[in-house]
Amino acid sequence: MEKKIFQTNAELKNWLSEQTSEIIFIPTMGGLHPGHQYLITQANRNKTNINQILLVSIFVNPLQFSKGEDFKKYPRNLKKDSELAFSAGADAIWAPEYFEVFPGGEDSHFKIQVPQALNNQLCGAKRKGHFDGVATVIVRLIKIINPNKLILGEKDWQQLIIIRKLFQELSIPIRIESYATLRDESGFAYSSRNSYLSHSERLNAQALPNIILEAKDQFIKNKTISLKKIESKLKQSKLEIEYIQIVDAFSLKEKDNINGICLLAAAVRCGSTRLIDHTFLMHRKPIIAIDGPAGSGKSTLTKKFAKKLGFIYLDTGAMYRAVAWLVLKNSIDPNNENDIKRILKNANIDFRNINSDEQRILINNTDITEQIRSPEVTSIVSEIAKQQFVREFLTIKQKVFGNNGGLVAEGRDIGTAVFPDAEVKIFLTATPKERAKRRSLDLEKRGFEYTSIEELEQEIKERDKKDSERKIAPLKKAHDAIELVTDGMNIEDVLKELIYIFKSKIPEEVWSTAKQ
Repeated sequence: MEKKIFQTNAELKNWLSEQTSEIIFIPTMGGLHPGHQYLITQANRNKTNINQILLVSIFVNPLQFSKGEDFKKYPRNLKKDSELAFSAGADAIWAPEYFEVFPGGEDSHFKIQVPQALNNQLCGAKRKGHFDGVATVIVRLIKIINPNKLILGEKDWQQLIIIRKLFQELSIPIRIESYATLRDESGFAYSSRNSYLSHSERLNAQALPNIILEAKDQFIKNKTISLKKIESKLKQSKLEIEYIQIVDAFSLKEKDNINGICLLAAAVRCGSTRLIDHTFLMHRKPIIAIDGPAGSGKSTLTKKFAKKLGFIYLDTGAMYRAVAWLVLKNSIDPNNENDIKRILKNANIDFRNINSDEQRILINNTDITEQIRSPEVTSIVSEIAKQQFVREFLTIKQKVFGNNGGLVAEGRDIGTAVFPDAEVKIFLTATPKERAKRRSLDLEKRGFEYTSIEELEQEIKERDKKDSERKIAPLKKAHDAIELVTDGMNIEDVLKELIYIFKSKIPEEVWSTAKQ
């Protein structure tokens, strides 16, 4: 494809009308650097369709500059920017003048006002109107281009959160992908404004990422952090502090205690140059909880999902099946809680990973992975799962698995009872008819007999009812879970959707092995 540069709406729209492929859009203000190059390269690498087209905009938006800020001196070099963008894989560049984006001038268009809850922390507190300008221009650019996907950097984390919330509120059906902050060999985050720094100022400014990283290391070791110490060190490095805060990474509310994913963020001035930086603080690695009814494909998908992320896979449903198998083996009444207590006291339930694709479940060192999938076990597992002692016994074991995070766990109450503090909660489901079809295929594969798909469907409905109505840890979607209905989707389609959900909830910096 011939590389194109457009400077008018007419040129751009004419070109867009000729395209049959999806448009991936990366908005920038120019002054492109290796951080932008990384975004473009990653967007190319993660294309879901080889025919997708990558469009980069270069537009210095005056609406996001306050009075006295650096609008006039902001780096502008279309030739240099275009060369970098094209070399990284951009297919086209749109570099419009102001009147192309806002044809009637500043007073003729609607402006978006960002809610104070997202705007009164971090950069928004000092740069009045900045994020209103960002939100206004991004909606305008999206309206003109109508892309399928938007690519943003995590360096401007507050901006990213605001745009995600904005798209959610306005029901804008465009996917947002984000990528981690790229840093040079010294750890200094790439920024268009770095060009303002003199050599001596650059040496002083280097203290910003160093001090933040040092604070994070101390937090990892001691689980404590002192903003006063950070502030003192920044001042010693001749940096003027605008703010240093710890906030919830998604609500942006200031935090006294660090739980979940928190953001340690700072803005300073080095000479006349304003610089921002941040890192993420967590007590453990992320946990992904996947709930859902029987036959929704949780086990297969969770296993593949965990492998994709490099996380541990925990099949809690298999643990309940193991108890059910033990009950059958000992000829115990599934409703006899005392007898179940007795056999569990001497039962060691364990998971073993044979390789990255296979997990085996053992009781007292006996491998029962295949036996627990029998129709006999399936027929009583719901009765077993409603026993309070059984749930308490297994929940303790499951929570131990999650102490360090880095876990993808599936079951019927993972997000509500076992890991209510999981960073990502997904309620995976499908219609009873679809689940019956999947169940029949699984039984055939394992060599088990069944009467009919219709009977399997009825059994699934009855089990859904039992699981939903039980008094202890009933099956239900967590209030903050994302529901994913998988009818008509193959495994790869569902897996792609799970990965997208994960990436929208977890900063790349927290989990990715990408170069930082």
